[in-house]
Amino acid sequence: MTRIALDPFVRDLDGESAALRAAGPLAEVELPGGVHVYAVTRHAEARALLTDSRLVKDINVWNAWQRGEIPMDWPLIGLANPGRSMLTVDGADHRRLRTLVAQALTVKRVERLRAGIEALTNASLERLAALPAGEPVDLKAEFAYPLPMNVISELMGVDAADHPRLKELFEKFFSTQTPPEEVPQMMADLGTLFTKIVDDKRANPGDDLTSALIAASENGDHLTDEEIVNTLQLIIAAGHETTISLIVNVVEALQTHPEQRKKVLSGEIGWDGVIEETLRWNTPTSHVLIRFATEDIEVGDRVLPKGEGLIVSFGALGRDEEQYGPTAGEFDAARTPNRHIAFGHGPHVCPGAALSRLEAGIALPALYERFPELDLAVPASELRNKPIVTQNDLHELPVKLGCPFGGDA
Repeated sequence: MTRIALDPFVRDLDGESAALRAAGPLAEVELPGGVHVYAVTRHAEARALLTDSRLVKDINVWNAWQRGEIPMDWPLIGLANPGRSMLTVDGADHRRLRTLVAQALTVKRVERLRAGIEALTNASLERLAALPAGEPVDLKAEFAYPLPMNVISELMGVDAADHPRLKELFEKFFSTQTPPEEVPQMMADLGTLFTKIVDDKRANPGDDLTSALIAASENGDHLTDEEIVNTLQLIIAAGHETTISLIVNVVEALQTHPEQRKKVLSGEIGWDGVIEETLRWNTPTSHVLIRFATEDIEVGDRVLPKGEGLIVSFGALGRDEEQYGPTAGEFDAARTPNRHIAFGHGPHVCPGAALSRLEAGIALPALYERFPELDLAVPASELRNKPIVTQNDLHELPVKLGCPFGGDA
């Protein structure tokens, strides 16, 4: 089996995903830093593996970890070994840690956030409208980033004053280009910041999920301080990064498919369809790290050996022709059915999926209603991905907004 090296600069994600699919349902890959793992690249096999109890999150199962081959300054160490939280445990411990988060993020409870999300969206649109007319705007920085960061921070009780530092640290956390000598300090700084947030909430509890986690611990649910801190970090990281990429990717898809954009803006195609097709076709999460095999596991005509690591390559399996037919590589906002698994599957399915969909479902139609003449400020071929192998994330999205409401003001 030929090993495929994932490009740390993410210069051609579509080509890389195609190569992974061509390698079969189970591909050998090399992560940045020379770390060897396997990748599942097909939809059906991914669904099966994501519910297979022989795959666990315990890093101590990993042969390479046991042999001391994974250095603590590996740029992706924070994703492979982020500390104890619902992301890194299975079974009863996973259910215990996930329950409070899942209860806070049910579809019904998330819907109660609608008015707040609409207000934040409108405030962002007002800021965009106040920018100098005719000049290019980085829509990612000015619109796609502030909304999800503000929403998840409000949900978790994180002060807006911490946003700049969080942005700086998460840039390093996700990047494959963070110098190895900076990785341990970056991880320590993240831990210090989130510990401070938890300590502040313990002293001054509020109506937020962090306070609820602390209260649950004090009321006998046995969450340790480490688990609370790591859960907070996990939710903040996942809760804003995915939604940023989703909003950016929808805009990119619509601007490069003008006929479909026209149908969306006329109401012929609904925004739900646009969002779900973007999640499939240009998924916000390209690869998810990492699960470990407790025994040999057959995957198609191949075997994932005991003790090896497995990543889920959502960028590859989202365009799997065996699942979506011969048009799998095409963007079709009217596609039905569209049973993708961009938010995962099984026990570790993303608990924030409903929130991400709600934010995108509010922000995107409001953006195009306010700026129907919005267009890319550079050719799509000039848009560049950030060096993040786990997130399908652009450096920036330069656009020209046009006149608000299509007028000539």
